[in-house]
Amino acid sequence: MSAPRKGLWWKGVAVAAAVACAVPASAPASAARRSAPVTVPPLAWRPCADAPGFSCATARVPLDHLRPDGRTIELAVIKRRATDPDRRVGSLFFNPGGPGNAAAGTAALPAAYGLFPRELRERFDIVSWDPRGVGRSTAVRCFRSAEEFTAWAERVPDGFPVGAREQKAWTSAFAELGRLCERRAPALLRHVSTADTARDLDLLRRAVGDRKLSYLGVSYGTFLGATYANLFPRKVRAMVLDGNVDPVRWVRMNPELPTELRQTADTGSARTLSRFLELCGRTTRDRCAFSAGTPQATRDKYEELLRRLRERPRGEWTYAATVAAVVNGLYVVDPGWSELAQNLQALWEGRTPPSGDSDGAPRAPRLPGLPGADREPSYPEVEPPLAVECSESPNPRDPSLYPRFERYARARSGDVAGYWTWLPEPCATWPARAARPYTGPWNRSTVPVLTVNTTHDPATPYPAGVAMTRHLGNARLITVRGYGHTTLLNPSTCVGRHEVRYVLTGALPPRGTVCRQDARPFTSSAPAPG
Repeated sequence: MSAPRKGLWWKGVAVAAAVACAVPASAPASAARRSAPVTVPPLAWRPCADAPGFSCATARVPLDHLRPDGRTIELAVIKRRATDPDRRVGSLFFNPGGPGNAAAGTAALPAAYGLFPRELRERFDIVSWDPRGVGRSTAVRCFRSAEEFTAWAERVPDGFPVGAREQKAWTSAFAELGRLCERRAPALLRHVSTADTARDLDLLRRAVGDRKLSYLGVSYGTFLGATYANLFPRKVRAMVLDGNVDPVRWVRMNPELPTELRQTADTGSARTLSRFLELCGRTTRDRCAFSAGTPQATRDKYEELLRRLRERPRGEWTYAATVAAVVNGLYVVDPGWSELAQNLQALWEGRTPPSGDSDGAPRAPRLPGLPGADREPSYPEVEPPLAVECSESPNPRDPSLYPRFERYARARSGDVAGYWTWLPEPCATWPARAARPYTGPWNRSTVPVLTVNTTHDPATPYPAGVAMTRHLGNARLITVRGYGHTTLLNPSTCVGRHEVRYVLTGALPPRGTVCRQDARPFTSSAPAPG
């Protein structure tokens, strides 16, 4: 966890569950088959300027796949060649989550490449891309300058709004953002849905010469994988979905709650935070800096810290900014949990924690030499996550309802409810709907899919992994007893063995397989602060 930056509504690597808005009627499952033929884009690979060992290319694809002769957009693509080319199987496509900025594969793949099992790096070209609307692809950008963004962002409360005055400022600012985006990117806003990206992925599969798709998707990337598997069920070779979104709850507004609350992200964060405080309280201060000696004393200490921050913020560390940073600080156990404890202790002692990223989640590096870098703005990109999420997942359209939703969520999940309730509120006034979203069915016949979920995931809770497995019909779940968001960010040697065997041979693990993470929280002395 590190110092908050103005506006914690954008997310770190692989925040899964959605911000969202109303969705039009479901596109039929056969829409992809009825589309007119689309030319497979050629990929002219070249070395990436700032990512040694990686190759980059740009693909041109239709804005609207049903109108392949119309406007085209660019996709920035990146790959790392198989290290054992004589035994190469094909390409393994990777989506790092999001949606929006966190899904920028051109940045995430170089950062995450070392987390892939050695056998997969040997046998596959690892390929990723910035989905349409995102990053260095043709992106949704609604501000004309960094100055315009800054003037807008100063109106947005850090973390989430607290009280009627901040709630009014929040809803007003995001309503204005929607109007800006509608004025400056009206066509693109209607063609950045997950179904659009799944159709792009099928073109990229064909462009690299693979007869069928091998795919690893984490967080929101699991929803993209499920969408692809149901649009193109006969084109799947192997698919691993890690840290799962419940696809039915993503696209259906029943009950009428904001998307994250339908996904129960708030209760997932609350349960994970409870375990963080319990395990911290069971150990000593040299292993968890925030420990008060017992689990209950540590929970009481945390509640007292939040009460203090409500009354007397520590610089930019307001109550809401701290809660948002805590949620994101739970994503990575090692070293994230120790760093989170150190920063909470610094606030407890009246010190300002070290500066850094806004939300404590690990961030992939900027790679200015990649395609589209000349179009990259000098301000944080708020628009792409909203453009993707708000186009297809229903949210209540009345901003005045969100304080009521927060009260409902607080009764079941405590302080983290504020973060997850207000994250999707911008979609209440978002102007665009996806032209052709995919809303089911989810059980079209495909090869068996491997799903993976930790039991204490703060963003995509374990029940969502169970639900994804059930909805797909032909899927097998690995239960990971552990913490944090996805096993990609919280590795398990046990999971890695099963994934390698499955991706190489198609063999699923036995039903009911349970793995553990390699790193256990607070089992060694914490590093020195800073």
